[in-house]
Amino acid sequence: MGTQADEAFPEAWHTEAASVVSGEGVYNIRSKVYVSPKLWYLRVNVIEAQDVEPHDKAQPPQVLIKGQLGSQILKTKLCPVKTPNPMWNEDLVFVAAEPFEEMLVLEVVNKAGSKDELVGKISLPLSIFQKRLDHKPVHSRWFNVEKFGFGALEGVHLRVCLEGGYHVLDESTMYISDTRPTARQLWKQPMGIFEVGILSAQGLQPMKKKEGGSSTDAYCVAKYGQKWVRTRTIIQSFNPKWNEQYLWEVYDPCTVVTIAVFDNCHLGGNDKGKKDPKIGKIRIRLSTLETDRIYTHSYPLLVLQPSGVKKMGELQLAIRFTCLSFSNMIYQYSHTLLPKMHYVHPFSINQLDNLRYNAMNIVAVRLGRAEPPLRREIVEFMLDVDSHIWSMRKSKANFFRIVSVFSGMLSMSKWIEEVCKWKNPVTTVLVHILYFILIFFPELILPTVFLYMFLIGVWNYRYRPRHPPHMDTKLSWADAAQPDELDEEFDTFPTTKSSDIVRMRYDRLRSIAGRLQTVLGDMATQGERFQALLSWRDPRATCLFTFFCLIAAVLLYITPFRLLAIFAGLYFFRHPRFRSKMPSVPSNFFRRLPSRADSLL
Repeated sequence: MGTQADEAFPEAWHTEAASVVSGEGVYNIRSKVYVSPKLWYLRVNVIEAQDVEPHDKAQPPQVLIKGQLGSQILKTKLCPVKTPNPMWNEDLVFVAAEPFEEMLVLEVVNKAGSKDELVGKISLPLSIFQKRLDHKPVHSRWFNVEKFGFGALEGVHLRVCLEGGYHVLDESTMYISDTRPTARQLWKQPMGIFEVGILSAQGLQPMKKKEGGSSTDAYCVAKYGQKWVRTRTIIQSFNPKWNEQYLWEVYDPCTVVTIAVFDNCHLGGNDKGKKDPKIGKIRIRLSTLETDRIYTHSYPLLVLQPSGVKKMGELQLAIRFTCLSFSNMIYQYSHTLLPKMHYVHPFSINQLDNLRYNAMNIVAVRLGRAEPPLRREIVEFMLDVDSHIWSMRKSKANFFRIVSVFSGMLSMSKWIEEVCKWKNPVTTVLVHILYFILIFFPELILPTVFLYMFLIGVWNYRYRPRHPPHMDTKLSWADAAQPDELDEEFDTFPTTKSSDIVRMRYDRLRSIAGRLQTVLGDMATQGERFQALLSWRDPRATCLFTFFCLIAAVLLYITPFRLLAIFAGLYFFRHPRFRSKMPSVPSNFFRRLPSRADSLL
């Protein structure tokens, strides 16, 4: 018996495991704290090459540079000019991890018809490159090239640096847990401490069958920043108790800690090649927590399976967010989420996706070497590596999230419509009075708006969340997903389904994309009609609108704005008996304006 404060705690294991665990399984049930490798972006600016001579000297060379770092391979574009002195000035960006084990390999390749002809090769250790902390230029260097075959090549002009001003993303920015740049010199002091007590789980579902029944050998993995933790594995228990506590330094309150539960399938014996199945995952955003308050709450462990969403049990946690510097925490809300290099010299979306995938691979390989290893399936599940894959369920969920966001505006528009139709005369009269007050005292408009928002915020304080949010099946649209939609979501990429099923899903996707295409076309048409007001695409309509603008300008010059506002308000709030069911003149005029849809094929 002991506590986590004991020095022997990580190596301790339960007597219940003696009859189950054997061989290497003894190491796989222990608790462990892991640290992600320190990741850098390696920027290789390929400038030019000199005196490139291919094997066939009768043909002028057309050259590209292929770079490789470990399993990462990138290529420059072909030099548009066939010349022995090609120029590119193109960046190749890789992800590198300390300690720098791989060499940067650059190959000079000549396109000889349909064949790639290797002209030269360079192998460079990463330790020779400068570490840059900001956007200041780096000195370029010429590197000698190892020649191949009968070709010739004098050298390659490069500008290479290790970028320390970026944060190397290995997780989605939606659930980011660390925003610090790579270079430690740029780190600020921590502004808080986050503590997690992984207490227990209740009602876990059986995950494997054994002689005499079913069992579950559960353990937890928590990830925040560069620190990963893994609890002990509790053998053959549907209600495991871990009672382990961990803490992290917090540098940004708008970050997320991820905690997941897995079933251990590596307890010794014939378990090679097996994967630890996931039981469930929760995320906690630190900014949703009150400072210095202990939350003890049971979170449902939900997992989406091809058969539908399933509750696998509950995980009980005790969490606390302690603020060390209140002023520093408030300052973070006015600061950029990522380091400034992401905004001074941003990457493209495709670059970020590729770099994130490469960073995840490096983290999975490095953590897989630990003892006990944190396996690839665990790292991928914690980092949401498949979050970009198409899903009908996620598309529906995002659509209804947008509807929910704009529901307040829709309710306001319905209320204004009721006011205009005089459904409640008392309310309409009060709105008229408020409108006249704001017209005659316009300096009260902004104070009234901010006072109204203040009162809403104070009123909603009564209904603030009492516990950190957790996975919501209704919001995720998981409880209403169709079996075929779930089967499509769990399909591999590329697909392994038969051609008939793929054709059916492709046709369904085309129908959905067609409706989306129509909506986008309608939005573009409205915008082009606004442009057509003064572009003379319809000479008569533009002439009418131009003269209308002249008359409106004269009237606005000679008429007090307050008087115009009063008449506009009275016209807008007029009684239904003075309204017509036919569209207004401005609406009719606008709908008749041309758009560029006539020019589409």
